[in-house]
Amino acid sequence: MSKDIRIKKGLNINLVGAAEQNTSKAVLSNVYALNLDDFHGITPKLLLKEGSEVKAGEPIFYNKNIEEMQFVSPVSGEIVEVIRGARRRILTIKILADKEQGFHVSKTLDLDSVDAETVRKTLLQSGCWPFIKQRPYDIIANPDATPKAIFVSAHATAPLAANVDYALKGKEAELQAAITALGKLTPGKIHVSVGDTSSSIFAAVNGVTLHKVSGPHPSGLVGTQINKIDPINKGEMVWTISPQDLVIMGEFLLTGKFNAERVVALAGSAVKSPKYYTTKIGAEISTFLYASGVNDEKFRLINGDVLTGHKTAPDGHLGFYNNTVTAIPEGDDYEFFGWNKPVFNKISSTRALTFSWLNKNKKYDLDTNTNGEHRAFVVTGKYEEVFPLDIYPLQLLKACMVKDLDEMEQLGLYEVAPEDFSLTEFICISKQPHQQIIREGLDLMYQEIG
Repeated sequence: MSKDIRIKKGLNINLVGAAEQNTSKAVLSNVYALNLDDFHGITPKLLLKEGSEVKAGEPIFYNKNIEEMQFVSPVSGEIVEVIRGARRRILTIKILADKEQGFHVSKTLDLDSVDAETVRKTLLQSGCWPFIKQRPYDIIANPDATPKAIFVSAHATAPLAANVDYALKGKEAELQAAITALGKLTPGKIHVSVGDTSSSIFAAVNGVTLHKVSGPHPSGLVGTQINKIDPINKGEMVWTISPQDLVIMGEFLLTGKFNAERVVALAGSAVKSPKYYTTKIGAEISTFLYASGVNDEKFRLINGDVLTGHKTAPDGHLGFYNNTVTAIPEGDDYEFFGWNKPVFNKISSTRALTFSWLNKNKKYDLDTNTNGEHRAFVVTGKYEEVFPLDIYPLQLLKACMVKDLDEMEQLGLYEVAPEDFSLTEFICISKQPHQQIIREGLDLMYQEIG
């Protein structure tokens, strides 16, 4: 099979406000937070209580179902609040950071001679294991299972997403250490996908199979790459991990310290000076948002990219897996007869009264207006035009909605994650929540089949 992947189906959403390749250090946050919604499917059990002192990299809670899987603090300080929801479910853990950071230091490994079991135990105890996700189900990987392959997408095609090559500059040693360690956990290959025009840092990393990807979004999604390189069949499993998470893992393996540092792209048309910031997981977004300034009084702040992120506030905290924060105008106004006149300033996959197809490189200043209301599915055939996987998207969505496990399995739910349906959700004239439907379908299948 060719190592070059060319995606024809998809849609590039070119937006105003891409982050300039200029990095500043964000102001240190007073309070850092771990949001338990980031760790889908785990049952947390606290190791420390409110008022406890903690060091960066010290375990705060573990997964009740897999007790070896620990989750650590991104900073040193005091646990000032544990926010709980219904039935005392833990929602958020907040840590008041020390002015001078202290680290919980672990023993380093000789990666050339260490065995797979030692690597597995080290990653579980260090807090690095939650970076590894598995498919099927798009949850934190099961450490007792062996994946047939591991996939890394170093090619970001989502709107205003952080440039991977820029964010990884100077991190060759950390990437090599993480790849070497992960290579001991699978008998298969570690597939890394990069852009076909980029001189990727991964070209110098040993132990990976490099693939050059071209084409519109979602060519940069790891699910698309899995489907084209080594599809998942029933009974099989693959793991995925993002490049910046590899850096954190590699630095821990080299130094014994869990350094939760991230290079985050602050982007969007509502930002005056979109650029990159160096900060840490769980930091308050306001520590770098107002340094760049905002243009509008009414804007939507998104923790992540515009297709897969979730709404947050300036005093919200950077998500565990996020390396992009986006601010775009709030679409709380309505156009009179907006459905019945030519549209020149919006992106559309249809040519009915829209003209974005005439200039595919034009950049748009879009807001959050959905331009329509929720309704039953309208069969248009448009989903298939932007969905490159060998799966029938509409039929799979309907199977998830009616909870037909046999149909869900036969139509390929094992292969997908909610993000794979972000583009079909964007173009959906029925305004159906595709990602939510897929997430609920995956949860049901995991509960019933496991």
